[in-house]
Amino acid sequence: MVELQGSIAEVIYHNKENYYTIAVIENGEEQFTAVGYLPGADRGRAFRFRGIWKTHPTYGEQFSFTEYQEEMPSSQEGIEGFLSSGLLKGIGKKTAAAIVHRFGGDTFAIIEKEPHRLTEVEGIGEKKAAAVSEAFMAHKEFAEITLFFQQFGIAPPYAMKLYKVYGPDTIQAVTENPYQLVDDIFGIGFKKADKIAEKMGINKNSEYRIESGIKYALWLYVNEGHTYVPQKMFCENTAELLEVGTEQVHEILVQLAFEGEIHIENLEGRSVIFSMPYYTAEQNVCKILLSLSRSDLKPVSSDVDELIAATERETGILLSENQKYAVKASLKNGVSVITGGPGTGKTTIINTIMKILEHSGFATAIAAPTGRAAKRITETSGYEASTIHRLLEYYYSEGEDTMRFGKNSEDQLEYDAIIIDEASMIDILLMNGLLSAIKPGTRLIVVGDADQLPSVGAGNVLRDMLDSEVIYAVKLTEIFRQAKESLIVVNAHKINQGEYPDCNEKDKDFFLLRQKSEKEMLETIKSLCVKRLPEYYKGCDAVRDMQVLTPVRKGLLGSINLNKELQNVLNPPAEGQEEKVFGERIFREGDKVMQIKNNYQMEWKRLEDFTEGQGVFNGDVGYIQTIDREFNEITIVFDDNRYVRYDFSQLDEIELAYAVTVHKSQGSEFPIVIMPVSWFPPMLATRNLLYTAVTRGKRAVIIVGSENKMHAMVDNNRITDRYSGLAVRLKAFL
Repeated sequence: MVELQGSIAEVIYHNKENYYTIAVIENGEEQFTAVGYLPGADRGRAFRFRGIWKTHPTYGEQFSFTEYQEEMPSSQEGIEGFLSSGLLKGIGKKTAAAIVHRFGGDTFAIIEKEPHRLTEVEGIGEKKAAAVSEAFMAHKEFAEITLFFQQFGIAPPYAMKLYKVYGPDTIQAVTENPYQLVDDIFGIGFKKADKIAEKMGINKNSEYRIESGIKYALWLYVNEGHTYVPQKMFCENTAELLEVGTEQVHEILVQLAFEGEIHIENLEGRSVIFSMPYYTAEQNVCKILLSLSRSDLKPVSSDVDELIAATERETGILLSENQKYAVKASLKNGVSVITGGPGTGKTTIINTIMKILEHSGFATAIAAPTGRAAKRITETSGYEASTIHRLLEYYYSEGEDTMRFGKNSEDQLEYDAIIIDEASMIDILLMNGLLSAIKPGTRLIVVGDADQLPSVGAGNVLRDMLDSEVIYAVKLTEIFRQAKESLIVVNAHKINQGEYPDCNEKDKDFFLLRQKSEKEMLETIKSLCVKRLPEYYKGCDAVRDMQVLTPVRKGLLGSINLNKELQNVLNPPAEGQEEKVFGERIFREGDKVMQIKNNYQMEWKRLEDFTEGQGVFNGDVGYIQTIDREFNEITIVFDDNRYVRYDFSQLDEIELAYAVTVHKSQGSEFPIVIMPVSWFPPMLATRNLLYTAVTRGKRAVIIVGSENKMHAMVDNNRITDRYSGLAVRLKAFL
């Protein structure tokens, strides 16, 4: 590692959020560009940097530093520059000059040890003197803390977060128990804390470590979709993960249960462990579902059969007996589930129910887990749908520094009926939030396809409701005549039943383009997007109307590489077209992008009606309109004409979306779906993943790859069992 020193001559870029800085450093007659995380990026301040030289493809040679130490100036000119840099609020150039004129080289000692003497300078009273001293000491304190933590690989942004939480006691607090960082500091996980602890010499058998490791191991299971985990298996796996004894894990586990941080209970004859929020959510969901199903309901205004017949006359669509049964069941019961695959008439049933409820003067809400799913409901039904989060008035609580539902058990929704579509995507925490806001006597109608991939979050809500046989449910199996004409619909049902799909029939919409190697598959996908499909489907937009879906993120046919390849052919570099390099990604004006995390505070605006609001959600797809280098901003227009400005520092929230994983596509429909089928890990190359991908296509589905591998996916009916106790609880409560 190289050590260089110098003072800041010019600040090229400084991010106030994470302190990422690009600055020109001056050392005598020499200058160099330094890049790294630096909180005090003010002209004139001097530092000693440690790092390595790197060559940037665009900006040339730069000194990339990972450690730094501020060198306090000793000359009167340097002291004056430091005081007037803006670091100490209320001291401008004039006051700084007066202080240095009075105290000379002793200025810093006076500020630190005899701050009352600052009142000897004209214009500085006792209050201002105290404020200057306090700001100076805080700066010195933070500089010492930053320097201390650099040896443990904790960058300045995290050091600042630590300082905000622990104040002057930061070093002592972290040294005693570095694992508390996992709970207290966003962005520091168990693995990072464990590395810090190891460098600090913390013993592997430390209670702090095992306690934090248990919470981390439980989070890993939650991240895989489980609400609980069998205790014996958990103790063995966690002991192996932490390289400690099983008995030690069990001992701390029991201690955490007594403290109320986890819950241990006997479920179906075995001891299981819950993370407390998931135990509470599961209990609450079970209790409210049963309560709603038994509540007295507001009656519909007239005979349901007559209302169905009137709706049929109005729409010109005749319902099958099973569809009529589903409509009646949803009106008769407090809670009902309607499930079925594509082409079985779920949308027709929703529209019929809405018309009947409207006729009866019922206040009705319709919602879905994602913005794209809600938009699709609005387009197909004509009724305004929203996301569940928006329905529940999700907001950021500054006082609690967390997200909250505005509608909850204390302030419930004022509706007579609520319809939730795409329910397979709802996890247990969201279901708990939703049910808590529904008052007794409200009809809850849950619609979804239980054979699709389960929710990304923990739980298996829709499947558990069906498996319990406690909640009234109607399964739709009949494919209607118009849907039967689509091979997409027919093949989706064949795949779901373990049968191989029919491909390449004349004038149909399901195709298999056989290719053996992954390289050939990649070239075929690019050719389809650039030339073949736009020529075949006239008016088809390669970026907006086609969606490449893949089971995986990594590899030649993973979404990361596919996005790079498709960006190069669908939106290549062009003169006058701005682009921004961010890590290993390039964002270019015109790119199709996806938001990959929920950001409830992100502001948006619709230019056509000047509507403003907050919230951009995981899975929202948009297009980069402009990249503004002067203001370091990217403007993205999302599908529903929401204009959102991203600071360059926020670009980790988006990624290219020419190709997305099948999991990310849930709740969406695309005119044309293209999917590579090669060797993928068996846990991903499954029947229900293929089924989910196929059901995303509306106009055409094109499989590119091996017929044998596609058949193998159909044969692989491996559904990873989720540890979820909702079905068991519903049966037990009944």
